[in-house]
Amino acid sequence: MPQIKFSNSTSKIKSLADAISLSIMQERLKEGDNLLSINEASTLHKVSRDTVFKAYNDLKKRGLIDSTPQKGYFVTGEVNHILLLLDAYSSFKQNLYHRLIANLPENYKVDLIFHQYNERLFETIVRESIGKYSMYVIMNFSNEQFSDTLKAIPTNKLLLLDFGNFEKSEYSYICQDFNDSFFNCLHKGNGLLKKYKKLTFVFPEEVCHPVSAIDYFIKFSLSLNFEYEVIRKESEWKGVEAGTAYFCILSEDLVKIIKAADLAGLTIGSDIGLIAYNDDPVLEVIKNGISSISIDFGLMGEKAAKFITGRQVIHEYLPTELIVRNSL
Repeated sequence: MPQIKFSNSTSKIKSLADAISLSIMQERLKEGDNLLSINEASTLHKVSRDTVFKAYNDLKKRGLIDSTPQKGYFVTGEVNHILLLLDAYSSFKQNLYHRLIANLPENYKVDLIFHQYNERLFETIVRESIGKYSMYVIMNFSNEQFSDTLKAIPTNKLLLLDFGNFEKSEYSYICQDFNDSFFNCLHKGNGLLKKYKKLTFVFPEEVCHPVSAIDYFIKFSLSLNFEYEVIRKESEWKGVEAGTAYFCILSEDLVKIIKAADLAGLTIGSDIGLIAYNDDPVLEVIKNGISSISIDFGLMGEKAAKFITGRQVIHEYLPTELIVRNSL
């Protein structure tokens, strides 16, 4: 192994452990190969013996190396280092992450990174990660177009999450349907929505949610003769109206409507209806319960873990459900 260039941004222990891990992943070090002794590695990399010992100990905990008095330190297994690249932080994405971790063996290491819907950042993260991970679990940048940058990842090492309205048959995926499933959820709630004369979809232009959902919202509204409105800009907001059911993608809009309803003396669940997109535990307690349309992101994390450990091809759309609470 060549001498490692250490940086101030990462501890020497982690840098050394990661460098050895990468060598194992790239098969420059193979099962049964001996590592340098602690003294030899200390001299080569110009670090303390304690740094080498702690780096080796970390690799032992991850099941990558072992040691015996006769043989010293040697490679025992393959690297299980996962890149989990998600779009943006939210409580339901946190649920996905925790369920993923809970269903992976202890020797699996997961790096969680968010691309924040920044295309350049997304491409940089993917490009710089190539060859550094054993598996890649990624929320694509767009729902309509497969990102060309992902083509550099071997198909058997990539799992696509969430978005997926594009050709992806050669890749494994666990996605949600933002169109027909959304329409069907609205139909499921039709009995409760009937008491409202108007449906309003609050869909800010800056939200990175598939715009096609608007078409299916309008299709549903027209099919049952609802008056409807789609709000894309702040200037289009006219305040809360009685007899209207509101659909919100952003939690900020949900809060704005609740506050406005309180000021106007309107009761949620009778005077106005309220449905959030993507379920969150806090929705169970706000105003005695806010209804939502959502997939189970925890289940998505669990299925992703199964893909990582079993490495079996998966092509699945998770069911989207209308979770009815007192806000309808």
